[in-house]
Amino acid sequence: MTKTAHPLPPLDHPEAHAFRDAMARVASAVHVVTTSGSGGRIGLTATAVASVSDAPPTVLVCIARGSRTLAAIEANRIFCINTLPEQFVDLAEIFASRRGIEGEARFDTARWGTLATGAPVLLDAISAFDCRMVAAHDVASHRIVIGEVVGLGGAGRGAGLIYRHRGFSAV
Repeated sequence: MTKTAHPLPPLDHPEAHAFRDAMARVASAVHVVTTSGSGGRIGLTATAVASVSDAPPTVLVCIARGSRTLAAIEANRIFCINTLPEQFVDLAEIFASRRGIEGEARFDTARWGTLATGAPVLLDAISAFDCRMVAAHDVASHRIVIGEVVGLGGAGRGAGLIYRHRGFSAV
């Protein structure tokens, strides 16, 4: 059932820096999102990840519209969300472009495999969600990429890595 929303009066939005400061206080799980195929093998560090449904299993990730990884995901139509364990701070930094390691060399820093789609799966991930892209929606500066989960992986053990107060820590 679709409901019609009534227009609301315009709002004064918070300043961008105040919003970023408030979001920095929110703890978020850290993931490396990867893809492989004709659009290239590439990945990025992400915290804006969520489940959508379990019937069928569906997840989403929010990615900046100018991202090279987003372009590759859209070309390849597949991606994998790899949830990082606490000891993978270096990998999070590498895929966040903070260590000067680019391209294929990023994948030389950890153990990778594949599942159903062929997207890189971190063998030591807590959880890995191998996805086929089913939709994408632009919202503000980002694109919400929605994927149907076609495979699961990961070691399933250990403390998770979170991002809070602009730094990484374990939970």
